[in-house]
Amino acid sequence: MMESTLLSLAAGMGLAAACGFRVFIPLLVMSLAARGGHLELAETFTWIESTPALLAFGAATTLEVLGYYVPWIDNLLDTMATPSAVVAGTVAMGSQTLAFDPWLGWTLAAIGGGGAAGAVQGVTVVTRSLSSFATGGLGNPLVSTLEGAAAIGLTLLAVIMPLIAVFVLLVVMTLLLRMILRRRGRGGGTDDGALAATAG
Repeated sequence: MMESTLLSLAAGMGLAAACGFRVFIPLLVMSLAARGGHLELAETFTWIESTPALLAFGAATTLEVLGYYVPWIDNLLDTMATPSAVVAGTVAMGSQTLAFDPWLGWTLAAIGGGGAAGAVQGVTVVTRSLSSFATGGLGNPLVSTLEGAAAIGLTLLAVIMPLIAVFVLLVVMTLLLRMILRRRGRGGGTDDGALAATAG
């Protein structure tokens, strides 16, 4: 019982975090996996595997993925995706709280799932902003491709190997944060040097 609960929480956390990379890809994969019998959903979340939900997730995923390949439009999408990712992360986490009563399940979903999705989304927003200013938006398609791949990979891992998914998530987030801090540090050094030269 304890092991299954731990695996469910790990799966929920991985799925929620994947929503931070792309809002609808994890939901689409979840719908397909549930319909195929590879993912068990909490009773109040069985609508995720319904045909209308599958079609809606498929259409939304297509629009989301294509939109992120348009420079600067992707930055606009980020502003809308952030609250959406939190909601999607809450749903993804909530779908895996099978062993908990509804109140506790929703609490875990909102704090754990929504928080994980929001944190990942926040990092991707900063990463894309750095890419936009450093490359004039030309490097953003590469960032979008990596985010899409991360969303798919993390979702599949969360379904198949939940504990590995959480470990991979921690590694990826650590590397991204280090990269962001390093690039910001270099930018700050450049600005300080320019100000010193001007003052001299």
